[in-house]
Amino acid sequence: MIEPSPIPGALLVPARDEAKAYLRIDHADEDALLDRLIADAAALAEAFTAQVLLQRPLTEILSAGSGWQRLSSAPVRSITGVEGLPADGAAFPLPVGDYGIDIDAHAQGWVRVIQPASAGRVRVSLSAGLSADWAGLPEPVRLGILRLAAHIHAHRDAADDVGPPAAVAALLRPWRRLRLA
Repeated sequence: MIEPSPIPGALLVPARDEAKAYLRIDHADEDALLDRLIADAAALAEAFTAQVLLQRPLTEILSAGSGWQRLSSAPVRSITGVEGLPADGAAFPLPVGDYGIDIDAHAQGWVRVIQPASAGRVRVSLSAGLSADWAGLPEPVRLGILRLAAHIHAHRDAADDVGPPAAVAALLRPWRRLRLA
């Protein structure tokens, strides 16, 4: 289970300027609305691609099983800590020798709990993201987010909206990660 972690607004400020240029908006009256629309569009793009697009700290809860478990977030930049979560009581840091961590060549994070002590679950702290900032995102990903935000902006009150343009999915599809069960 991934604990919710919204994209920090500071990472999306440059996107607002691009969105305003794309929408031909030359005033600041709609900045707050655009910020929300871009954040929503970026969250939808992350859900579609199954990737964390803008790097940020995240936490995931896993069972304290002894086998290797893949983290849901990707691409993983670093795994910074593992805490035990007992059924009763406070979380406690697991000693380094009581767990194993790995990040493979595909930037998938893996965790193995060797000695869980009293923990039935573990909380893994990590950093994940395709890019550290908006400018570092691949151009098609940035354009897909901007086009989706622009579509939502243009059709925000339209009852007959048929959904986002197919170009949005086409721009994001090459970055989509699929998992087979």
